[in-house]
Amino acid sequence: MNKTEFHTTLSRMFRARIPFIVINSMERARVLDTISVLADEIVIPIYVHSLSHGTQDINAKRTLNEDKSVIGGLDYGIQQMSQRQNLTFVFTEVSDLGDDNMVARHFYDGVIQAIERGGSICVITNNPVWQQIQRMGMAIKLDTPDEDEMFEVVRESVMPYLGSIPIEWGEPEYRSAAQILSNMSKVEAENVLATIMAKGTLTVEDLGELSMHKDKLFSDISGLEKVKIEPNTLTVAGLEGMRKWLDEQRVLMTADLRERKLRPPRGVLLVGVPGCGKSLSAKFIAASWNLPLYRLDLASIQGQYLGQSEGRLKDAFTSADNASPCVLWIDEVEKGLAGAGGSGDGGTSTRMVGQFLFWLQESRYRVFVVATANDVSKLPPELLRRGRFDEIFFVDLPGEEERKDIISLYINKNLLTPPSMECLSQIVKSSDGFSGADLESAVRDVAIKAVIHGDSIVSDELYIRCFTNVIPLSKTSPERIEAIRAWGRERAVMASGVSWNSGNPTEKPGKRILI
Repeated sequence: MNKTEFHTTLSRMFRARIPFIVINSMERARVLDTISVLADEIVIPIYVHSLSHGTQDINAKRTLNEDKSVIGGLDYGIQQMSQRQNLTFVFTEVSDLGDDNMVARHFYDGVIQAIERGGSICVITNNPVWQQIQRMGMAIKLDTPDEDEMFEVVRESVMPYLGSIPIEWGEPEYRSAAQILSNMSKVEAENVLATIMAKGTLTVEDLGELSMHKDKLFSDISGLEKVKIEPNTLTVAGLEGMRKWLDEQRVLMTADLRERKLRPPRGVLLVGVPGCGKSLSAKFIAASWNLPLYRLDLASIQGQYLGQSEGRLKDAFTSADNASPCVLWIDEVEKGLAGAGGSGDGGTSTRMVGQFLFWLQESRYRVFVVATANDVSKLPPELLRRGRFDEIFFVDLPGEEERKDIISLYINKNLLTPPSMECLSQIVKSSDGFSGADLESAVRDVAIKAVIHGDSIVSDELYIRCFTNVIPLSKTSPERIEAIRAWGRERAVMASGVSWNSGNPTEKPGKRILI
């Protein structure tokens, strides 16, 4: 819960004199700030124990017991509660409450004393708590700052520098910074902002540096692989239908949707012929939206023990939520979820599908999913239901105009002497059925010959020979390609913006994303 909800709920727990309260948070300082405010609001004595100061009055900062050990602090608390009623003791560093041990038993005795004397024992931890103690109290969680709280953190960090350094930020930049820094801890956000302002200015361009710093913090997050993107190396030639749709989704990724009760865009499922740019679309989206890209390999998180795969998948989704806003690329999603509904894996695939769908439906973080699939026959039917993904696009084999643009693009990229117009027209026609990868392979063969024998060898005859040597997948596996295209006709939107009837395009023919 956010800070406001946390404040309200914890206040009720203190007023109700809950004997044992577990506060789940990684930010002890934020928790203690709230408890300090509540001590004044409710007018109750609250004492905090830490390994560095012993037991102190939370507001007076006066040391009451110098024993810095957890057991010593707990003994002091039990002694005080036996003499006075309605005391609250907060322990900030307890590491051994996960199972039945001496420390846990000692806390159990302390909670019994709290019940008898109207006291309360609070523990700030991220670790599990022995069930025997947990059932005697309640648990509450303080999440990292949301956008509203982070907005205040940004303002409070920048305001002291007004008049001292040039600051270009206004309300829109504060909001953008809050969106970028959301899900970071308050201390992490303050450190990032201080680092940026240390250079002596604060410009609009520094918003990109905020993303870079956050990206570094989450570069090794659990279950995900960080994909390095170099926007200058991405040569974009379209997929016009999908690109126009993505332009609208980009607006929604940054808009405040809470008043309308809308969730951020969830993502797209890209299906189609192998080698036609589905995977590269994820890189293009992340690069054009200036967001970090993480790749989730469902096959690699499979574990050999019961529940291990599901646990790893949950951790990966939690990591993606924490890294938001970001793009999450799930390549060949059908391979990781194959077997759902069967009994060959003990139901693991079915449970993973369920977890994946639950996260897609319920997560409110700005994580845009780009899932790709080649073998659509293995996709679980529930994954294709309307509302799971925001849209399902089909990426087909390039048409004649598209092939011409792709070939020209690769020729320019490889610094090759272009063929004559007659030759270009010939290889475009002869490459009917080629995927984008097939076209790249043919042009690469020409480039290899140029490197080995010199640019003088590049001729119309070489282009024709290299294109003739490529046997596309549409010819080696025509049944497979036709099955994929038949599926797309009924269930997906053409990514190129061209209708299946090639003679009646719905929009200007699209082009492919190439690299």
